[in-house]
Amino acid sequence: MEPQNPEKEEVSKNVKNLDDWLPITKSRNAKWWYSAFHNVTAMVGAGVLGLPYAMSQLGWGPGVAVMVLSWIITLYTLWQMVEMHEIVPGKRFDRYHELGQHAFGEKLGLWIVVPQQLMVEIGVNIVYMITGGNSLKKIHDISCPGCKSIKTTYFIMIFASVQFVLSHLPSFNSITGISFAAAAMSLSYSTIAWVASANKGVQPDVQYGPRASTTTGSVFSFFSALGDVAFAYAGHNVVLEIQASIPSTPEKPSKKPMWKGVIVAYIVVALCYFPVSMVGYRVFGKDVEDNILISLEKPKWLIATANMFVVIHVIGSYQIFAMPVFDMIESFFIMKMNFKPTKFLRFLIRNGYVALTMFLAITFPFFGGLLSFFGGFAFAPTTYYLPCIMWLAICKPKRFSLSWFTNWFCIIVGVTLMILAPIGALRQIILQAKEYKFYS
Repeated sequence: MEPQNPEKEEVSKNVKNLDDWLPITKSRNAKWWYSAFHNVTAMVGAGVLGLPYAMSQLGWGPGVAVMVLSWIITLYTLWQMVEMHEIVPGKRFDRYHELGQHAFGEKLGLWIVVPQQLMVEIGVNIVYMITGGNSLKKIHDISCPGCKSIKTTYFIMIFASVQFVLSHLPSFNSITGISFAAAAMSLSYSTIAWVASANKGVQPDVQYGPRASTTTGSVFSFFSALGDVAFAYAGHNVVLEIQASIPSTPEKPSKKPMWKGVIVAYIVVALCYFPVSMVGYRVFGKDVEDNILISLEKPKWLIATANMFVVIHVIGSYQIFAMPVFDMIESFFIMKMNFKPTKFLRFLIRNGYVALTMFLAITFPFFGGLLSFFGGFAFAPTTYYLPCIMWLAICKPKRFSLSWFTNWFCIIVGVTLMILAPIGALRQIILQAKEYKFYS
């Protein structure tokens, strides 16, 4: 019998203790329906309300094709992520970058995945701060039309105050209740959006022609609409982190319950996205606003309710996207900077992060316009083709087999999106830059 290596034992014990402390791996007793809530909350953003607008930029044929194709491709890449979570027997890749390191090597994997993942998660958090603030402002303006106008800045602060409290929940499983409420809300406001549109009936002077008056305008708005659709399907950044909270044994691997949850989540996504985008475009045609709730001015109480639902949903979504960031920052401080894993450290890190996203949201309230620019860069890779490249690197399917072709098809679509979406978005930003105001 060989002598035990005390150093090695000490290291693995530390890793185990650290895993029990970090938010992603702390609690591993999730049920399959937890993954359904979390996936719906992560995937269905308030972006769904902008889908009719994207449809009006794409037109009927391409619009429906892009929506359906994205749904299929992202479901496929999501399946790959779920399968690859335990592709090495006895090991779990609990975080996106751990899988990246397995596929591309220790150093390169980190550099490929982490910047993109952080860009997506921090970007989403900033946008959600703004969305939450704007929706609160709308509720205030609708319910009290004669009141003195309050700056969006203050509403963003009100929204952030909730996040300062919630970000201290220790792990993914402890935000399940919030996540469930958020998932229910996203289904509710999507339903309000399309049922109220259908109820309004097709407008008498409705037109389905191209939105822009010039060909150049049409082409560029087509590109930026591709970006908008790409963000609508961006829950992949937190998939492995969600799956990490599900228990796993060799007999009962975590991928079975996870996949069940993903299927339910994707049915909900279809129920949110397809009716809203089709009905909204059918009713308002090319004159639809970039937020369908604005096109539906009446009944006032319904629009206020829908905005309230948006706020509740965004509160949950913020947490789902912030959790992996907390996990990364906390493990960096403990493993690289040799801090002790204390409650005080967690308190500082999390409050600091919420404060940072709040500050950025208040400073750049036009960040939504910048989103499709960033999104093209970061959302398209992490959602459409990074999983495929990892699959090719890890599973090595035979050349010219079905799996090989499917992956290359997704990679080509994803890269095309990554190149075209930022171009369209950049033009949008240049056109709107005149109206941008800091701290508005």
